[in-house]
Amino acid sequence: MESVKALDAYRLRQVKHIPELNSDGMILEHKKTGANIFLMSNEDNNKVFCIGFRTPPSDSTGVPHIIEHTVLCGSDKFPVKDPFVELVKGSLNTFLNAMTYPDKTVYPIASCNDTDFQNLMDVYMDAVFHPNIGKEKKIFMQEGWHYELEDPEGELTYNGVVYNEMKGVFSSPESVLDSYIHTAMFPDTCYGVESGGDPEDIVKLTYEDYLAFYHKYYHPSNSYIYLYGDMDMTEKLRWLDEEYLGKYDRKEIDSEIQIQKKFKEPIEREIFYSVSESESLDHATYLSINTQAGNELSPKEYVAFQILEYVLLDAPGAPLKKALLDAGIGDDIMGGYEYGILQPYFSVIAKNAEREQKDEFVKIVKAELKKLADGGIDKKCLKAGINNYEFQYREADYGSTPKGLMYGLQCLDSWLYGGDPMMHLEYEDTFAALKKGADSGYFEGLIRTYLLDNPYEAVVIASPKKNLTARIEEQTAKKLKEYKDSLSKEEIETLVRQTKELKEYQDTPSPKEDLEKIPMLTREGIGREPAKLIFEETKLDGITVVRHNMFTSGIGYLKVLFNTDRIPMEDLPYLGLLKSVLGYVDTKNYSYSDLSSEIFLNSGGISFSVTSYPDLTKAGSFTGVFVCSARVLYEKLDFGFEILEEIINRSVLDDEKRLNEILSEGKSKSQMKLMGSGHTAAVARATSYFSDTSYYNDMTGGIGYFKFLEDCAKNFDEKKSEIIAGLKRVMEALFTRENMTVSYTADDEGFSYLGNAMKKLSEKLPAGSGKIYPFTAPKENLNEGFTSSSKVNYVAHCGTFAGSGYSYTGALRILKVMLSYDYLWINIRVKGGAYGCMSGIGRSGEGYFVSYRDPEVKKSDDIYLGIPAYLENFEADERTMTKYVIGTISDIDTPLTPSLQGSRGLSAWYSGVTDEMLKKEREEILNATVEDIRALAPITKAILETGAVCVVGNEDKIKADSEIFKEIKPLFA
Repeated sequence: MESVKALDAYRLRQVKHIPELNSDGMILEHKKTGANIFLMSNEDNNKVFCIGFRTPPSDSTGVPHIIEHTVLCGSDKFPVKDPFVELVKGSLNTFLNAMTYPDKTVYPIASCNDTDFQNLMDVYMDAVFHPNIGKEKKIFMQEGWHYELEDPEGELTYNGVVYNEMKGVFSSPESVLDSYIHTAMFPDTCYGVESGGDPEDIVKLTYEDYLAFYHKYYHPSNSYIYLYGDMDMTEKLRWLDEEYLGKYDRKEIDSEIQIQKKFKEPIEREIFYSVSESESLDHATYLSINTQAGNELSPKEYVAFQILEYVLLDAPGAPLKKALLDAGIGDDIMGGYEYGILQPYFSVIAKNAEREQKDEFVKIVKAELKKLADGGIDKKCLKAGINNYEFQYREADYGSTPKGLMYGLQCLDSWLYGGDPMMHLEYEDTFAALKKGADSGYFEGLIRTYLLDNPYEAVVIASPKKNLTARIEEQTAKKLKEYKDSLSKEEIETLVRQTKELKEYQDTPSPKEDLEKIPMLTREGIGREPAKLIFEETKLDGITVVRHNMFTSGIGYLKVLFNTDRIPMEDLPYLGLLKSVLGYVDTKNYSYSDLSSEIFLNSGGISFSVTSYPDLTKAGSFTGVFVCSARVLYEKLDFGFEILEEIINRSVLDDEKRLNEILSEGKSKSQMKLMGSGHTAAVARATSYFSDTSYYNDMTGGIGYFKFLEDCAKNFDEKKSEIIAGLKRVMEALFTRENMTVSYTADDEGFSYLGNAMKKLSEKLPAGSGKIYPFTAPKENLNEGFTSSSKVNYVAHCGTFAGSGYSYTGALRILKVMLSYDYLWINIRVKGGAYGCMSGIGRSGEGYFVSYRDPEVKKSDDIYLGIPAYLENFEADERTMTKYVIGTISDIDTPLTPSLQGSRGLSAWYSGVTDEMLKKEREEILNATVEDIRALAPITKAILETGAVCVVGNEDKIKADSEIFKEIKPLFA
């Protein structure tokens, strides 16, 4: 700290220890430019750097989003065409990305390797301050938008990565509604336009306006620089000044986020979204009420409204949700607190309602809020919500995302608007105040002040229109034809030439000397030992326990698992439904709302899921399990088992009204998931054509399961007795003592509680018969095209090399990096305009190739078919091979939280993966040669020749390429 104070280039504004995060926080200003800097020094080896800029847009052309994409396409010091991809392929990053928000654009990186971290910082700083975007217009054309015309007689179209990405975003009715809520709530500020870009407006953005936006906002005087972790902060600050910041002078930049003047009275707006011809218009309207609420610079209100979201909307039996469902308004109540912007707001949304219910919807919301404000919020539920959020803040488990990155994004929620960046990170005093406030009417006061007595409110309706997507596409085609018809022969030839030149630019690799400017580690600098699997099988009271022994900060991660081979195949879809029912219906001793409160008062949450583990010791077989998960403090482990016993043995399944609500909500959420993650659904469905494991996954959570849900919800009155009987039948066969396995992640102290605690469940389960049912899926390539109102496609081609005579090798892990960021990236993303492309081939022999938000269908599948030839002719020098190896190891060595380490160990235990197998795989990766990569060609050929194809996406596109399908059908009935 003293050495930081001694730096002449910076002015130290504030120093403070943050005990909650065991970090020393320092706020500085770069004297010469005024750059804002926030440091968090601690012992976390997963170091984070982020530079961000305030970038308030004035229109919906998506200019900040396109700049976010394009500055990472080459810079002065690193002139390769795509340094971002080179870093993904050849660095040990634990996070590498860039994100556009409504009012800011951020560029974060993370790495545990000191040299790698410095390299990543250098590439990103040069990218944001010295990009090639002014030297090469084709970067803008490729990533943003361009006219595409391959021959003078051809059809003129639009293409571009961001253009297609946002077509995908605007395929979701929820995204359409969310964007329009912003427009309604903030008509006079940057929040009223779409920073990501509306496809209809993206094509209005000129190259000149794009460059002007960059030059206005991308300057150190408008920057927010964040460093986190165990590093020499003095060295980093000195480097930043000498290499970048010190080369600029202070510049006056008006990037202040403007405040929307409050409404004098509520407003009402309506927008339309597209549904396909097969979908009904009945009960398909979204009704929403949105109120500006809270202050982003008040730590108390910042957290309090997140808790109110849980209390009012998210908790089972939440009063607003219950009141609307009881009134028959919608079948999925959503919304919540939209924060991370200067003027946050609170939304209540009823999905699948009727347009005519709007007045009743508003009336019920207001009446219920008044009832809560006057009569008080249920104290148990409120305190459960506070405990839930406090548990999350303390645990800081963000999965594979570095927690330092999450803190960096959170600090911008105050810092960007002139507040203290530590404001929302110091949570102890905030939660202490909220606990007092729960007993003193504080939350009721927030409801009254912000949600009742506040005219700054917008009622926004999203109504369905059949084939709106097709009509928009027709209008776009007509507009483009008219534009082309207006052009002279010379102008048409110019468009053809520009299209050809862009393709040539995309096809031409960066010169070797430019590629070598990207800093890179060596193979010798990578450890040869893989992370050890952490699991130990033991028996407690006759029950198999898989123990994962590690430090967990006093939190026990419990999984109680039940094998699903006790369930006949025809009943397996009920498992998917059961995971949505348990914990959301009454039990003998609790109403479902009280049950939720009891859970969050005493734990970090209980959840239920269905998953499968391939058995690598027996080709084609797998273990399906129903998982009951709990996060508890060690001393609360008894509670974890007791509440699971209550749910498993005493859930009331006969409440038809409640079951109907769960089914309707489940169908709604599954529909959103399918629209948002069409690539996952397409891969799962295509793989189910030949794989027992994937067929099981499809039945319990994929498109197959959605069809089951859809049928149950649509025909509930006729099928309710059958559904209830099916759930009871499944529970009776599943939850038995002989079928119980326990996985527990904790240290020795945590494990000492387990023996007695688990008896609170195991001794109260029936013994069980042990009867096992066979599982054999039909093997047939259905090759389905699932049509929807989507504007883009998700194209999957899957298969297996099992039984073809080839063995799994670590080189297949390298292939994933190569394809995803080289062959597929160049052909499907860069040239084809899709937002993403992915691939993977696992130990079981199953493999997939899939595109994400793709304008094409058959063209992408044809590109997959070219993979074997690409591999047969693969050439690479030692540096290129090393780059692929490093990128592969980066993916493998991502730091894991205790809960994820436990999950990794459990997966290995079920699948038969050993430390020796991981060691062999790592050696094969580290020693890989060009010949090893070429040897993968027949493996990919075997996968592709399996011939399993599934596409989820645009109806017209799928029908136009009908020859690759055996059946084309609507995704939603």
